[in-house]
Amino acid sequence: MTSCLRPGCAGHIMATGYCDTCGHRHQEPRAEPRSGRSLDPPPPRPDADPGPGTEEPPGPGPVHAVAGVGELDQHGLVLLPEVPVPEGAPVEDPRPPTGGRRCGANGCTMTIGVGYGGQPARATGRCPRCGTRYSFLPQLEKGEVVAGHYRILGCLAHGGLGWIHLAEDIRADGYRVVLKGLINVHDALARRNAVEERRSLTDLHHPDIVRIITYAEHGSAGRSPTGYLVMDYIAGPSLQQLFDADEAERIFQGRPRLDHVLTYGCKILGALQYMHERGLLYCDMKPANVIHFGRAIKVIDLGAVRAIGDRASAYVYTATFAPPKEEIDSRGWHVDSDLYTVGMTLQALARSAEPARGLAPDSFRRLIDRATHGEPRARFRSAAEMSRQCWEVLREFRSLQFGEQLPESSTRFRASEAGLDAGLGAIPALDHWTGRAGGRPAALDVSPPPPAEVAGALPEPVPDPDDGAALLLDTFPPDAPDRVARQWPRESRLGTPETALWLCRAYLRKGEQGEARNWLAEAETLLGERSAAHDWRIAWHRGVLHLSKAEVRQAESCFEAVYRALPGEYVPKLALAHCAEHAGGRNTSRAMRFYEAVRARDFAHTAAAFGLARGHLAAGARDAAVHVLDAVPATSRHYDAARVAAVRIRAGLLHGRPPTPADLRDAVRRLPELHLDGGAADGGSRARLVAEVRENVLDSRPEQGWGPDFPAGDLLGSGAEDMMRTLLEQSFRQLAAQARTAAEHGRLLDLAHAVRPMTTF
Repeated sequence: MTSCLRPGCAGHIMATGYCDTCGHRHQEPRAEPRSGRSLDPPPPRPDADPGPGTEEPPGPGPVHAVAGVGELDQHGLVLLPEVPVPEGAPVEDPRPPTGGRRCGANGCTMTIGVGYGGQPARATGRCPRCGTRYSFLPQLEKGEVVAGHYRILGCLAHGGLGWIHLAEDIRADGYRVVLKGLINVHDALARRNAVEERRSLTDLHHPDIVRIITYAEHGSAGRSPTGYLVMDYIAGPSLQQLFDADEAERIFQGRPRLDHVLTYGCKILGALQYMHERGLLYCDMKPANVIHFGRAIKVIDLGAVRAIGDRASAYVYTATFAPPKEEIDSRGWHVDSDLYTVGMTLQALARSAEPARGLAPDSFRRLIDRATHGEPRARFRSAAEMSRQCWEVLREFRSLQFGEQLPESSTRFRASEAGLDAGLGAIPALDHWTGRAGGRPAALDVSPPPPAEVAGALPEPVPDPDDGAALLLDTFPPDAPDRVARQWPRESRLGTPETALWLCRAYLRKGEQGEARNWLAEAETLLGERSAAHDWRIAWHRGVLHLSKAEVRQAESCFEAVYRALPGEYVPKLALAHCAEHAGGRNTSRAMRFYEAVRARDFAHTAAAFGLARGHLAAGARDAAVHVLDAVPATSRHYDAARVAAVRIRAGLLHGRPPTPADLRDAVRRLPELHLDGGAADGGSRARLVAEVRENVLDSRPEQGWGPDFPAGDLLGSGAEDMMRTLLEQSFRQLAAQARTAAEHGRLLDLAHAVRPMTTF
C-alpha cells in the first residue's frame, strides 16, 4: 500500500486516492510541459471505441479471491458484478413530473402543475397567482438538432430540475450523449441552479463522476433559447433500480452483500472527497443518483451542487436522505451534511443485502450511526475519514464471512507487541511447585490478565499529524514525562492536546494515576468542552485510565464510545473484549464475538487469539482452543508461546476434568517440536514443562489405568503407575538442580521423595 507523502503523516493512500489518516489527496509526480501547464489526462474522445457506458480500461488485476464470493481489486474493494448495458430506449410517452413545481417567475412561490378541485394536473397552463405561462412538456422533439451538433433521439426521463434527452452527436459517428434542460424555463431559481450546475460540473474530472462535455443553447420558433448541459450517456441502472430489480439476485449471484454496499460507499465517498477539495458540496446523494454501468459507478445529477459556505442559494435535497430541515435552516449545508446523505444511502442499500455473520453488522450500524448522528460534531469530519472506516468494516465482513486473512496496520493506533496470554503460554517457574500449599497439581489457569496489565498493554493512539507537537513528541523518551511537563509552560509548541495526551499516557506507565488524570483534563480543556465530548481520543484515554484502576464497567462505556467513532478499527474491539471477559457470565459470548472479529482479520493478533482460546477453555472446549492457537503464524513473536500453550492445554487439568488419551497423544507429539532450553545451565524450560505434563498425567490416572490408547514412550512411560512415578521423580530432581535457594532445593527434593514409587525389600 502506498504511504502518504505528507510530512509527519503515517497514513496510507486508499482506493479513493486520499490518505486514510490526514485526508489529503495523493498526487503522483507528473511531468510539466514546456508551456508550464499541467498535463491532465485527456478526456475520452467522442469517436473512441468503446464508447461511454462500457467498462473503463482495467487496472492491475485482483490480488486475491474466495471461490464463488467475488474478487477484491488491488485496493481491497469488491470487484462489482457486470451489469448488462441497457439499450436506453427513449420513453414513448414522456409524462410531466407529479407533485407540481415552484413557479419561480419573478420570485413567485406558487406551486404549479397540480390539479385543483379534483381535476387532473395540467402539463401546460398559467400560474394561478401571477399568470405566467408554464409548460412541463419536453422542449425538444425527436429529430430536432441542438446547436447544429446533437440530434435528439427522444426523452429518457425528468430529473429534479430538467428533462433528460438522449441524443447522438452527428459530428462523431452517432456517439450518444445526454442533454439536460429545464422543465420550467420561467423559474428563475431553476435557471440560476442550472447555471451553477454548468459552472461546477464542467471543471470536474473524476472517474466516478459523470463527465460534462459542454454547454449548448438552443431555441426554436416562438420560444426563448434554453440552455442544455451535454454530458456522457451513462447506460446502466441506478443503485435504487438495481437493488429493487427482480434480476438483482441474478446479477449478484444471490442477494447483494454488505461488502457490495460498502464498496459502493467507498467509491461514492471518493467522488465526494474530490468535490469537497474543490470547494463544492453535492447535497443530494441517494441511490437514484448513482449509476452502475459495467463494473463501475457514476455519480450523476449534480443539479444540487453548491459552494461550501454558500448560505444564499436555495437548497435542493431529498428530505428522506438529508439531515433534519431544522438543522439545515439553522446551520446550512456542510461537509458532514453530505456525509449524512451517504450514510442514509448506504442504510437504504443495506436493507436489501443478505444478513451478515459475526460482528460486521454491528460495525456497519455504528458506521451509519456516526455518519447520521444528530449532533454534527459527532459525525465524520471528511469523506476520506468515513471512507477509511467503510473500507475497514468491509474487510471485517470478508474475514468473518469468508475466512479471508486481511492483515492491515491500524491508522489510528500504534502496533502493540503484547500477547496478553495471562500466563497460558508461559512455562511454569519453580514456584509453581515450591509455592503451593497442597500436594496436588494446580488446575490450568484460564482467567484473563489483570485489568491493569491490559491497560498497560493496549496499543497507543497515533498522534494527530495536524497537531503542532506531534513530531516533537517523538524526540522525548516515553519514560520521562517530568521533563516534558516542566517544558510545558515554556515551550509554546508543546501547548497542544496531543502533548497533554502524551503526558497522560506517560504518567499512567509510571503508575501515577493522579497526574495522568490531570493531564487528560488539560487535553479536554484545550479541545474545548463541546469538541472533547465527541473526540474519541479523550474517550480512549479515559477508558485506559479506568481500566488501570480495575474500573472495568466504566472503562467499557468509554471504549464503546471509541467503537462508535471508529467502527472499523480493531483496537477498540480488543479493549471491549477484555472488558467483557472480565465481566464474565453472559458477557463471555460478547467477548468471544469481539475477539473473533479481531483475530479473523489477522491471525497474528495473538492478544485476540489467547482471549478466544480462554473463552473456549472456559466452556471446556480444548480442541477449539488449540485450533485457535495453532493458527498463530510462525512470523508472530508469540508463536512459541502459542505452541507451549497448546501443550499445556492438552495435558492440563481443566475444570477438574483430566486430559483424555487423545489429548495426551497430541501433547506428546507437540512437545519435541518446541524449541526450548535443555539443562539447568540453559534455564531448563523443557524440564519444567515435562515435569508439569508428567505430574498432571500421574494425578489424573484412572483407577483402572489409562488403557491401550495411552501414548507410551520415553516421555510418559508405559502408563503404569510405578513407571510414571519414577519418571516424575527424575523430573523433580532435575528441577532441584535449577533451584537458586536452599529452601527451593529442599522443597523440590521433598516432592521427589514423596512421588517415588514404594519399594519392598
